[in-house]
Amino acid sequence: MKVLSILLQATSGGNSGMMSILMIVLLFVIMYFFMIRPQQKKQKEVQKMREALKVGDRVVTSGGIFGKIKEIEDTAFIIEIAEGVKVKVDKASIFAATNDSQTAK
Repeated sequence: MKVLSILLQATSGGNSGMMSILMIVLLFVIMYFFMIRPQQKKQKEVQKMREALKVGDRVVTSGGIFGKIKEIEDTAFIIEIAEGVKVKVDKASIFAATNDSQTAK
């Protein structure tokens, strides 16, 4: 409550327009460092992981399917989810690489 009254008093002065602009800029800076920047870092890490995948790696799709990469195409992976069962998935649907023993052998 005190913070709100202080902010209201600060904006009621002669520099109210400048203070409003400063607060909006500060809000965008905070949003950038706490929301946008960490998300961009995470996306870059995921992209590097997807580019580093090779035949034989065990992966998990975004749908929760565990499998082993059998072939790599331009925009897709062919993964084996059970012996003799192959599925073609988009590269963007690969969620993580794993060494879990639950994946296809």
